[in-house]
Amino acid sequence: MIPQVGSATRLLSRSSSILSHSAAWRSSRIPSAQLLHRRTLISTSTPPAATVPEFAFAFDIDGVLVRSSDPLPRAHQALSYLQSQRIPFILLTNGGGQHESERVADLSKKLEVPLDTSNFIQSHTPFADMEEYKDKTVLVVGGVEDKCRIVAERYGFKSVVTPGDILTAYPAVWPFSQQLLDYYKTFSRPLPAPIDASSPSTSLKIDAVFVYNDPRDWGLDLQVVKDVLLSKNGILGTFSEKNGDASLPNKGFQQDGQPPLYFSNPDLLWAAKYHLPRLGQGGFREALEGVWAALTGGEKNGVTLDKIVMGKPHQPTYAFAEKRLIAHRKNLLSQFDGRLGHLKRVYMVGDNPESDILGGNSYRSPHGTDWVSVLVQTGVYVEGTTPAHQPRHIVGDVWDAVSWAAEREQWKN
Repeated sequence: MIPQVGSATRLLSRSSSILSHSAAWRSSRIPSAQLLHRRTLISTSTPPAATVPEFAFAFDIDGVLVRSSDPLPRAHQALSYLQSQRIPFILLTNGGGQHESERVADLSKKLEVPLDTSNFIQSHTPFADMEEYKDKTVLVVGGVEDKCRIVAERYGFKSVVTPGDILTAYPAVWPFSQQLLDYYKTFSRPLPAPIDASSPSTSLKIDAVFVYNDPRDWGLDLQVVKDVLLSKNGILGTFSEKNGDASLPNKGFQQDGQPPLYFSNPDLLWAAKYHLPRLGQGGFREALEGVWAALTGGEKNGVTLDKIVMGKPHQPTYAFAEKRLIAHRKNLLSQFDGRLGHLKRVYMVGDNPESDILGGNSYRSPHGTDWVSVLVQTGVYVEGTTPAHQPRHIVGDVWDAVSWAAEREQWKN
């Protein structure tokens, strides 16, 4: 049986003092600038010199700290306490669609906690390290308008195309979004090259496909991605003659220089404002898999969709996050210098058993750090049900998770 946090969870005396003091400030009529200054003093106060936390936290965001755009009740309390104690944490989300600096600014305001990009990882953050595609033409899918294009450009990608650009230039590509043309024209850009099957050498060529965030126009996006995957060498408007060739691996599909396909996260569901979970990027991927199987014969015909799926629960994302967390911890606790020691445990706090909990359970740290999965009941997981992947512990919310972990670590400050 999984232990549940009790209603009488013992809170730490120091945290109670700090939090009650903070609450008193918020309720008083102190000018906002002065209030911000005092909160900053709380969040950056230095613990006793002999105290070095050997543990840290990784928090999911949606369903843990916020639900849709609204902060959850005790998220501020949890993060403020950790900052006051200099206990390191990172925010590790399968969300995205904005540049990290924008999302951090938004969360800082909503949670009333100063945050920084150094300890913030979105699902598409690792794309920023893919130098091999930055001088090539890439297709970016998903997100609101062309915000994900702007994120990619801020990562250093020089030639970014969206499905909306293609639709605006060639409306016949997807006849079922004609009513949206005026909308797409407000943010689409001219294509870097025409789509001309009769002249492949001068036609638009896609070198990589990145699904950055949840697609909004599934029909258009499925059509464009499908066209790229069936093309010759990623040249739009062409159709590879190798498709369906039984003498080739994968029956010839994706064997003719087609670009790699990256998904930033696998989440089928996510916790939005609606009381039941909503389809996420994983739903779009499943739809693409279904279309692909219908076109190629799928696994029954020996054909798979070659793709790279990142985000939680996959090992590369956790390895990236751990590297970032270790660097953040070293910077946060720099006053301890050579006495910092090994990071023994990371508490992975999430609401989704399929991503947060599976990832925390499965990750094998090259540093020997133990990742402890903690499931909260404020998001995807429904209280009373059996999670698909068993966490080490189930709690009510993020403050319960922090309290339980601090007590488990015998944190006395």
